[in-house]
Amino acid sequence: MRAVSPFRLILLTLLAVMLSGCGYNQIQQKDEAVKAGWSEVLNQYKRRADLIPNLVNTVKGYAAHEQQVLTAVTEARAKVSQINVNADDAASLQKFQQAQGELSSALSRLMVVTENYPNLKADQSFLGLQTQLEGTENRITVARGRYIQLVQDYNTYIRSFPQNLVAMMFGYKTKPNFAVENERAIQEAPAVDFGQPQQPAQPQQTQ
Repeated sequence: MRAVSPFRLILLTLLAVMLSGCGYNQIQQKDEAVKAGWSEVLNQYKRRADLIPNLVNTVKGYAAHEQQVLTAVTEARAKVSQINVNADDAASLQKFQQAQGELSSALSRLMVVTENYPNLKADQSFLGLQTQLEGTENRITVARGRYIQLVQDYNTYIRSFPQNLVAMMFGYKTKPNFAVENERAIQEAPAVDFGQPQQPAQPQQTQ
């Protein structure tokens, strides 16, 4: 086995110290944090997608004629599942975010429809699905918000001197993030108040 010369060993040691001092280790840590944050975003979106078939079937049992709304939710879920998102590609992330926004909008319309069916709103299975959906929407908001912060932190760090030189040397580039306008739209949908009381039905006039 070929021995490493003392000069080369000293050079490698100095290089390691310089890279560490210029933020190489921190770049690695922040990059891994972004990846972990993205995995959590996907996990929560998948959790929501897994709830949808049971939710649609439950609603269909009471409101089968609301076919247009039910179909819209099913198609929006299918569209989301077909997207192979790459979080490092801005166009791919935008396409993914748009599809998730369309699914949120379809779910919002579905929940509005359910307000017209008191028997459905009293169904224990439906109530359980409502609670799970509400919790999942909250988890999505938290996971997405954390991811946005992680990406901002990473991008700011690798654009700062001297870390930008190390990032350039090893091919680390800024990462795309959720667009602000689309972020606001997704946060507003679905706007569902699970605790809103029902308006009493007006009695029919007898002739």
